[in-house]
Amino acid sequence: MLNPVIDEDGAPFWEFTARGELRVQACAKKECGELRFPPRPCCPHCQSFATEWRLMSGRGRIWSYVLPHPPLLPDYANQAPYNAVLVELADAPRIRLAGNVVASPGARLDSVDPARLRIGAPVRVAFTEIDGIAVPRWILERG
Repeated sequence: MLNPVIDEDGAPFWEFTARGELRVQACAKKECGELRFPPRPCCPHCQSFATEWRLMSGRGRIWSYVLPHPPLLPDYANQAPYNAVLVELADAPRIRLAGNVVASPGARLDSVDPARLRIGAPVRVAFTEIDGIAVPRWILERG
């Protein structure tokens, strides 16, 4: 599998995932407070460099998904068909995180029947450790 590239702006995100927390960067300027993802040094709304990381509930809904055929990356070929999803966070509807829906933490990318995926389906975050990095994945909730 391919590991995420961790840069200076995004490093805190990965530090929080290692603790089992889903946090999103926010402007720390009292008058603004806008959430932003991906992380970056400056608030795109007010241009402040003041930053904080807000804890999210870990719940969301599938905003979009695809089932790559054939797999776009050779490292994923043995898990096809798998899904790639965009999840809209319940706490921050303008924030969407890319990932995969899996049956349980640590399950293979092909562990969920593609017929179960629907736009708007409720999901919750689950962290899977890959080569020492806690990667957010998503589990379908009844809904």
